[in-house]
Amino acid sequence: MKVTEILSRSRVEVAPETYYIISIGNDAWLKLLEKPEHSPRMTTPFVIFKDKWEVTLVLDEIDFENIRQAIEGAKVERNFRLLSFDVELEFDVVGFMAKVAGIFADAGVSILPISSFSRDHVLIRQDDLARGLKALGKYVDEIC
Repeated sequence: MKVTEILSRSRVEVAPETYYIISIGNDAWLKLLEKPEHSPRMTTPFVIFKDKWEVTLVLDEIDFENIRQAIEGAKVERNFRLLSFDVELEFDVVGFMAKVAGIFADAGVSILPISSFSRDHVLIRQDDLARGLKALGKYVDEIC
């Protein structure tokens, strides 16, 4: 199946929460792990990604406020909204995120893509939400 067909069957859900993208060093990450009270709640999406350079956290504003004191000096980007494509993607699908990124790029909207096992998501700045949804609306089945 072509990417445009998959996208046209997609329902895009806009999470009501506002998200933060945080970059911390490995030492700060190890300190956070020592305190279970800083763990994200299990009631809203979150991301933890560690590579050799940093640990990136994507947290909603409640979880961010919960760890704010513990991550002084961290790099923080604020006011993002999470858009989730509610369509299961097989691993052999080629170009889905490329198509999505192109739609947003043509509208002048920067994105941070996130993939889970079977679905793709993007974070976009709150200020770009209306413009991004307008551009995306021409390609998807429903936005809610």
